[in-house]
Amino acid sequence: MWSSRPEGEPQRLPALVDGVFAIAITLLVPDLSVARDLDPAAYRAALRELLPDLGAYALSVVVLGSHWRDHRRIFRDVREIDGQVISLSMLGLGVAALVPFPTRLLAEYGDQPVSVAVYAGAVAALGASHPAVAAVLARRPRLRHDRPSETARTLYLLDGATTVVVFLVTVPLVFVTGPRIMWGWLVLVPLRVHLGRRLQARG
Repeated sequence: MWSSRPEGEPQRLPALVDGVFAIAITLLVPDLSVARDLDPAAYRAALRELLPDLGAYALSVVVLGSHWRDHRRIFRDVREIDGQVISLSMLGLGVAALVPFPTRLLAEYGDQPVSVAVYAGAVAALGASHPAVAAVLARRPRLRHDRPSETARTLYLLDGATTVVVFLVTVPLVFVTGPRIMWGWLVLVPLRVHLGRRLQARG
């Protein structure tokens, strides 16, 4: 499965990716409920208790949705795939399928550094799969319809690396700064918007 020999057209792999990401996002849905016949103060308190579940759910939907979009972008110009592309994609899908577990940890034990570290490690591992696939494809132009420019390839690898680095750095730092380091993940928003615009400009 790790062979560089072409294995045929890529249509089935994106279809599998669509299915895995759809199931993973479905499994993220938290078990939300509010007891009946609460007085106003208890009702507001119950709603506040749901906020960690909703926050973790929203974060993971953004993470999985972003990686699903990136995978489709990678394979837009792919003509053939080989064993290495399949293996790296399957590793990424395996991590994507696990994301609901660290999401639940973050929702229920978000005040524990270990929960944040596990979540950050999972997202970093998921993010690493795409630059790895892109690097294999860049070294094998025979697998693509068009060969991207050196600038576009560098920008794409940098785009994927930012997610990996930001989340990976969180793993040791959360034990020093505490769970509030999660706010640092917001730095990815302007970074990825900027790099995305540059990628679009490069076609």
